[in-house]
Amino acid sequence: MTPTLRTARMTLTPYRPEDEDAFVGLLRDEEVCRWMGQERAPEADLRAVFKVIMDEIYPQHRFDLWAVWLDGAYVGHAEIKKTGNVDGYEMIAAFVRDSWGKGLGSELVRELIRYAARTLGVDRVYGMVGAENAASLALCARLGFTFVRDVVGDDGSVTKMLVVPTGAAPSETAPSQAPNEAAPSQAPNEAAPKEATDPATDPAEGAPGREPALPPGPQS
Repeated sequence: MTPTLRTARMTLTPYRPEDEDAFVGLLRDEEVCRWMGQERAPEADLRAVFKVIMDEIYPQHRFDLWAVWLDGAYVGHAEIKKTGNVDGYEMIAAFVRDSWGKGLGSELVRELIRYAARTLGVDRVYGMVGAENAASLALCARLGFTFVRDVVGDDGSVTKMLVVPTGAAPSETAPSQAPNEAAPSQAPNEAAPKEATDPATDPAEGAPGREPALPPGPQS
């Protein structure tokens, strides 16, 4: 079961059915989509993705993903999972536009790194960041990420694959997080990242992740 996590300022909780509009709003913001290097997805597709989260991802324990809250308001989305992009776990994060510039990206990424070490027991975790996203690349450098290679898309766009050590031994197993808790009361819908979220792309402070985190349809 995806656990509740806490940083100094934020609370990460599993999504609840009543969080759907906030999730869709996050992924329908055109400016956020631009920083993620994605086209904005139709609302119907995003609602289908949210249904997959609630009906399949959580019940089948496929991977961990969270709604991110600050002072009771929904401010973003986070995931950590195995993907086809990297040989291991990839972290993905996105923030609503109103939360940019508050230093939340580094705080969230640090917690995801700790989670990867403590709970997943992996010694490294990856991030995918668009080559043009200078703020996210600078953040990753500050947090100790190193460059692995460039990934060139069919459209010629370049994404940089980055990796950071977690401090865990490859075989380490760690204690689980605190039991699931109800998410804070949801604030009014806010603009935020696109599709089934992805990278935190705060022009002032971003975070790893670029590919659509949850394309419409089940994922393994």
